[in-house]
Amino acid sequence: MLKTVFAAMLTVSLASVNLSAAYAEEAPKVETMPADEGIVVSSIDAAGYTYMELANGDKKIWIAAPTTKVSNGEHIRFVENMRMHNFTSKTLNRTFNELIFVTSTQTAVAK
Repeated sequence: MLKTVFAAMLTVSLASVNLSAAYAEEAPKVETMPADEGIVVSSIDAAGYTYMELANGDKKIWIAAPTTKVSNGEHIRFVENMRMHNFTSKTLNRTFNELIFVTSTQTAVAK
């Protein structure tokens, strides 16, 4: 009788482990690129600059480049010139927590 109870408990325990593993969600894999690259999320042209919001892994950053034609979803690489914290653009009437001014961008970056 004791063997039967033990076998039943073992079966229930193993079944619950298998169910837990089957329903466990994997954390989404986020592709991280070099720090000077990103995928364009949004862009704004103003006063000789193109402001671009870039996604890189789980981070988002804003850069300001000389006027550049870009599309959302495009993979770009940039050359950093200067980082500004709490930068206010009078033209956009907006303050960026951090804005990276860049000297150039390269679109259509090969992976």
